[in-house]
Amino acid sequence: MKTPPNFNIVIADTTCFILLEKIGEMELLRSVFDNIITTDIVAAEYGFPLPNWVEIRKVADIHLQEVLQIEVDAGEASAIALATELSPALLVLDDLEARRLARQLNLNYTGTLGVVLRAKWSGQIESVKPIMARIQNTNFRITDQLYLDVLKQAEE
Repeated sequence: MKTPPNFNIVIADTTCFILLEKIGEMELLRSVFDNIITTDIVAAEYGFPLPNWVEIRKVADIHLQEVLQIEVDAGEASAIALATELSPALLVLDDLEARRLARQLNLNYTGTLGVVLRAKWSGQIESVKPIMARIQNTNFRITDQLYLDVLKQAEE
């Protein structure tokens, strides 16, 4: 099994929280990562109280956040800006443009499906297939190729 690098700080965007809540797997984040942080903007976008194990912080570099908002939404911009302040951190981003920006800024990132894979690799879940099936029953878009890639990485 693949062993991904560990990060002391994980910064999650809104989509991760929404998707994991929709499929009843919010605890996956906590089972895989010790220190989960998000921004006040992401917390507001989520619209519901986040679990008490999610730390909410404000971005210090508001100018960078505003510049990033030219390319992505406010939540993603705030998460990326916070990651630059707390580096090395792992961002959980699902939006393609947000991931492109993170890559340009040399930030570490994964998506919600990466969280699911880490749960498998760390032994927190036995199989990704049931979770992937629940995800496919939401409005979260997964291409057939991405679905197959996740199963291959999970060795399923």
